[in-house]
Amino acid sequence: MGITPEEFVSHYSHYPRLYHMAELGTWSSIRSHGLLSTSALLDWYGINGEERRQIECCRRPESVTIRHDKYGPAVIRDQKPMSDSALSQCLRGMSPKEWYLLLNKRVFFWLTPERVLGLLSARAYRDREHTVLTVDTAKLLNLHHERVTLSPINSGSTVYNPQPRGADTFLTLGTYPFEKWQQKRRSAAKAVAELAVECSVPNIRELVLRVERRKQSRILEVIYES
Repeated sequence: MGITPEEFVSHYSHYPRLYHMAELGTWSSIRSHGLLSTSALLDWYGINGEERRQIECCRRPESVTIRHDKYGPAVIRDQKPMSDSALSQCLRGMSPKEWYLLLNKRVFFWLTPERVLGLLSARAYRDREHTVLTVDTAKLLNLHHERVTLSPINSGSTVYNPQPRGADTFLTLGTYPFEKWQQKRRSAAKAVAELAVECSVPNIRELVLRVERRKQSRILEVIYES
């Protein structure tokens, strides 16, 4: 049925690296404070009430900047690839509000360079520069495997034939049906679409191999390399 962290890294060696796309210019803050989910960032900044509800429980058509007297500004990314109407059709056993809350409690990573390039090249992001982190999969799983879940779909998108989704979209390594998705997609490399860590990755600087400033496939600058 499921797999262990060791199997994920060694036997299924298609995912030696993980990739995270962040806002341009955020590496300094990420390095100092960790990679935070939207909900964790809102907790840290003390954002509550209606402002929090709009950010955490609803689709964000544009990126949102929050501010703190001590920590300064922080940008929460938009959710342009999502559509409320499409989401209401493909959700199973959940409301859109519950789905947005589920997403906002996680930090997401792509498992292949092709998937992160797909996001960088998407219509909403292709004309902008972004910060891309490359992370050591084995190190992340060694420290955080108890909070890691896997998804067979791009959970943050409802474009191009949105796939059914719900609470069971995110499964632990021990319960994820890896062989089922490997057979269905005829490739072990395509058996998992996303890896997510609940809440945050506070020690991300210890796991990062490389940080780049990118625009689509172009690497404009190597900001950091371990």
